Amino acid sequence: MPQGAVPTKGNLMNTKKSLSLAKMGYELMDKKRNILIREMMNLIDKANEIQGRIDDAYAEAYFALQTANITHGYCTDISKAIPVENSLTLDYRSVMGVEIPMVSMSEPDRGELYFGLNSTGTALDNAYMKFTEVKVLTTKLAEIENSVYRLADAIKKTQKRANALKNIMIPKFEADVKFITDALDEKDREEFSRMKVIKKRS
Repeated sequence: MPQGAVPTKGNLMNTKKSLSLAKMGYELMDKKRNILIREMMNLIDKANEIQGRIDDAYAEAYFALQTANITHGYCTDISKAIPVENSLTLDYRSVMGVEIPMVSMSEPDRGELYFGLNSTGTALDNAYMKFTEVKVLTTKLAEIENSVYRLADAIKKTQKRANALKNIMIPKFEADVKFITDALDEKDREEFSRMKVIKKRS
């Protein structure tokens, strides 16, 4: 006899209810997993696209910096005029209960430069703008990669729960329902046979 599966009509009703809830839970977990996977795959595509843009942007930025260094000499002192970035903000959105970060940064004014124009030229301006582009793209990539990590972790946990329902809980409840049903049917047959014998004697 399965543990806890006492063959009564009350237990049969409760076990059938538990089986129904377990099946519903599995369906919900399966849907959640599929939605999370679809969201993660979309983000991976975006990450690959942004990674390609970052690679190009870095190459252009370092070439622009080399040009500026050749034109103006090493720009270490000039670089100290650039303010520390403090416009980053962090918010969250929920995808099936998974908190996904949203990182935003105020777009810099392309006409705003922090170094004097009398001692610099367009080569330095170009280097500054190229590295600003790298900064914006890196912020976006960091958001997406963190989101992918969180989604992958949630998918793993959801898959584990779905597997537990599918491979452990649902088969257990199905076995309990079968055992209780068979036991009650056997009891009904015995009762029917007993009543038949009593009727014949009377």
